[in-house]
Amino acid sequence: MNHLNRTSSRRNFVTRVSAGIGAFSLASVLPSLSATASVRKSGKLGIAFIGLGNYATKQLAPAIEQAKDCYLAGIVTGTKEKEAVWKEKYGIKKENIYNYENFDSIASNKDIDIVYVVLPNSMHAEYTIRAAKAGKHVICEKPMALTAKEGQTMIDACEKRNVMLSIGYRLHFDPNTREIMKVAAEKPYGNVQYVQSEVGFTIGDPTQWRLKKTMAGGGAMMDVGIYCIQAARYATGEEPVAVRAQEFKTDNVKFKDVDETVSWQLEFPSGAYSNSTTSYNARANRLYVSYKKGAAQLEPATKYTGIKGTIQKRVLDVQPINQQARQMDGFAQSVKSGTPSIVPGEEGMRDMRVIDAIYRSLANGGRRELV
Repeated sequence: MNHLNRTSSRRNFVTRVSAGIGAFSLASVLPSLSATASVRKSGKLGIAFIGLGNYATKQLAPAIEQAKDCYLAGIVTGTKEKEAVWKEKYGIKKENIYNYENFDSIASNKDIDIVYVVLPNSMHAEYTIRAAKAGKHVICEKPMALTAKEGQTMIDACEKRNVMLSIGYRLHFDPNTREIMKVAAEKPYGNVQYVQSEVGFTIGDPTQWRLKKTMAGGGAMMDVGIYCIQAARYATGEEPVAVRAQEFKTDNVKFKDVDETVSWQLEFPSGAYSNSTTSYNARANRLYVSYKKGAAQLEPATKYTGIKGTIQKRVLDVQPINQQARQMDGFAQSVKSGTPSIVPGEEGMRDMRVIDAIYRSLANGGRRELV
């Protein structure tokens, strides 16, 4: 079992960033992965989306049409009406359309190399593990699981079947976000002293699954709060050691099951600290980093397009790229070449450990160390 260390050294962080920067150029020259999943060494790899909700429909499906190393080979849905629509629109073979009952038979389908789990949070672990048992590589949307313990079962299942697991952290493929990571790794302005990250929006339909704890695991914290955790981690280049968290709720009816607004402070080994806020009832989208000799800012920091900001006096050009297309291509390249994903299951686990500690602090109060 591949358990995570309590902290990660700056050297390990630099190695992860450097590997990510070079991932696309190295993919074609390194040896291929020995795995049970079917891997075509030339041409595109086939991806099947499992779950055809808003994100798969409006973001992933259009994005994969721009991808160079993968294509939409199959779908898994529990809605019969969607089958015909997707089949016609994306030219999907009838035999590559599955439902949740016959999903496991995907194991014999040689068209499908990768399964992308785009389901409610409570279903991530089950379908990641089932995909791994079917011999398919897996991309799982964030948050990877409901708890770190559950996330570890997913990592173990993929390791046992010798398939790769990646988490849907699209921002790791955004050029301006990677500039913040690069500064953390190279430290041209000295050590990070303080990070502020904020992501929130006003959520709509009160009956949706994101407001049901049994399906979502939590509220804003599990949904967009994870972006704030990611930002604090990649902006410092360190793993946090402790957290204090506070919850605020203005609507006890709409948010009776889940958190509405959460703020928290992370402590890092170097002495750096961060303050973050996430909300389902306020609009925010910003990252600010204070270095010993200057500062950086991204605003908006997590949008699908148009991420912009500054590092010192340098204005970052807005990059006209499709984050999701790059993310799926990046994983396809990793599968074909045998190189680790820049956002593996372990990356998702690091966030889940922080989320676990935040919820412990909310439940019991005070400072909570990460375990």
